[in-house]
Amino acid sequence: MLKRTLLALLLLFAAGGATKAQSRWTDAAAANWYAKQGWLVGSNYIPADAINELEMWQADTFDVKRIDQELGWAEAIGLNTMRVFLHDLPWQLDAAGFTKRIELFLQIAAKHHIKPLFVLFDSCWDPEPRLGKQHAPRPGVHNSGWVQSPGAKALQDPAQYPRLEAYVKGVVGAFARDERVLAWDIWNEPDNGNGGSYTEREPKNKNELVIALLPRAFAWARAAHPTQPLTSGVWKGDWSIAEKLGPAEKIQMEMSDVISFHSYDKPEVFEKKVLSLQQYHRPTLCTEYMARGNGSTFQGTLPIAKKFDVAAINWGLVAGKTQTYFPWDSWQHPYTDREPAIWFHEIFRTDGTPYSAEEAAFIKEMTGRGIAAAR
Repeated sequence: MLKRTLLALLLLFAAGGATKAQSRWTDAAAANWYAKQGWLVGSNYIPADAINELEMWQADTFDVKRIDQELGWAEAIGLNTMRVFLHDLPWQLDAAGFTKRIELFLQIAAKHHIKPLFVLFDSCWDPEPRLGKQHAPRPGVHNSGWVQSPGAKALQDPAQYPRLEAYVKGVVGAFARDERVLAWDIWNEPDNGNGGSYTEREPKNKNELVIALLPRAFAWARAAHPTQPLTSGVWKGDWSIAEKLGPAEKIQMEMSDVISFHSYDKPEVFEKKVLSLQQYHRPTLCTEYMARGNGSTFQGTLPIAKKFDVAAINWGLVAGKTQTYFPWDSWQHPYTDREPAIWFHEIFRTDGTPYSAEEAAFIKEMTGRGIAAAR
């Protein structure tokens, strides 16, 4: 226990040193950037015909037509941003081809007046990603095919870190001055241990490895000199007092140009979290919210986000192979014989019909930017 504690402190000290060495944006620069964006409202996005990031981005399953159609539905209710997960393996396989597909995606998004926030790494779900044909969804299970980036083997192998560095510098560098890109989310929920799903397949020292690599990932992105801000969203713990931040949260707060966070909570808890983050004096983006079964809804969250000028990016645009309309407990109790009483995530059904016409109308009213649906 003592040895582990000392290692954690050493990693935290190293992270703090790395923080000071980077050219993090000033408060004023972050505020000036945010003032130009307008109120940001959007979804975490993956096409309905993709089970994970690999199926979205691999050459043989990259679906331009479907993406265009679905982003059109988003535009119709006034959404102006999408949080989109990338992955290191398509870059390793074919960097030029992956870059071209990102360019195509940006062209489609710009057509629909949507600026993506790209996620580079992710610690959630399956720690063993594999290129090639992805498996079919597990019946009735939430996000049964989503994969981590980097995978467990790469995370545990320092010999692969130069490859990860090349991926970050290559992707960020290719679009570092592209006004169609909103921002770069360096690492999604870095200290997520995937309790209840893949715990037994995770490295025992995963958190220590991630805490050591997270500041390096920020530094790699910063070295590409992006004109867009960097961030990584806190998602657990108490953020109201700096002394209560865990090692990962401390790095995220100190290295992010703009603050981002996740909250699948009822309105009163969401507002409390927003207020706790105001002490950092930086623009605030909620990059995950909306879980109906948890009491996190559009009607409860969006008015608070608008009041405090907080960006609001819900989980899920269109129901599809990720099956995130099933709740988290579907991992323990798959919904193989019934639909959930209410959908957990998602705005649209696979055919573009809103899950709730009332919700869609509310989003459109809140954004004030919706256009008549093309369907």
